[in-house]
Amino acid sequence: MEFPLIKFSKLSGAGNDFLMIDNRQFILKDPLDEFVRKVCRRGMSVGADGVILVEPSDKADFRMRYFNADGSEAETCGNGSRCVSRFAFLKGIAPAKMAFETLAGMYKAEVFENGRVKVQVSNPKDLRMSIDLPMSFGSQECHFLNTGVPHVVVVLEEGLDSYDIFNAGREIRYHQKFAPAGTNANFVQVIGKDEVRIRTYERGVENETLACGTGSIASAMILHLLGKCGIPATLITQGGQKLVISYDIQGTNIQNVFLEGEARLVYEGELTPEAFV
Repeated sequence: MEFPLIKFSKLSGAGNDFLMIDNRQFILKDPLDEFVRKVCRRGMSVGADGVILVEPSDKADFRMRYFNADGSEAETCGNGSRCVSRFAFLKGIAPAKMAFETLAGMYKAEVFENGRVKVQVSNPKDLRMSIDLPMSFGSQECHFLNTGVPHVVVVLEEGLDSYDIFNAGREIRYHQKFAPAGTNANFVQVIGKDEVRIRTYERGVENETLACGTGSIASAMILHLLGKCGIPATLITQGGQKLVISYDIQGTNIQNVFLEGEARLVYEGELTPEAFV
């Protein structure tokens, strides 16, 4: 498959970094898994946690397509949805208050002058509390919630900094309990009133990332249901950025879910063919 020079923007949402491409003219065509894997390589290409395409929509301002760094297309991405909102606003694709399609449903977003973005995401589903999960080191209590993509949440009382996120996260990600789709794995520790530290092993990246928006949403909700955190909650990511999560809840019925945080435009350029060989 031959490609022309491809204009892109690199945005970071609380440490999650993405390549943004305006694909409304379909300069990129499926299949895109190999292209995505190659441009997401750090050290050999631009490098990113994922690629986001903006494509036409007959229902909203645009359609967001999100690809993990391994080339797989995912339903959505929380921090990616904030970054694509700012990208679409800066490029004149959408107004400051916008709506866009994702595979997880319709999202709404507002872009502020200070570079922060507040996005309303889909309502969560498939809540499972207090799962006794067999692990190689013994039994681990965890909780599950799908916030557009599947998330496991492990609550730690202490020791988040020294916890083996990679190996524990990888084991949970591929655990037969969550097969065949797999799951993301979040490890959280409450550090203050409505303030939580979070570390995440992300499916599709297959490693710990500096932040995860949908994982932060799932973690905030699980902690609230456990009586450990209020609304809104501030999640401090491994990258040091803060994400604010708010929502309405009645029993276990959760609606009107918002994720707010910084969406930083890092740089812009053109991908040459050497970026994806």
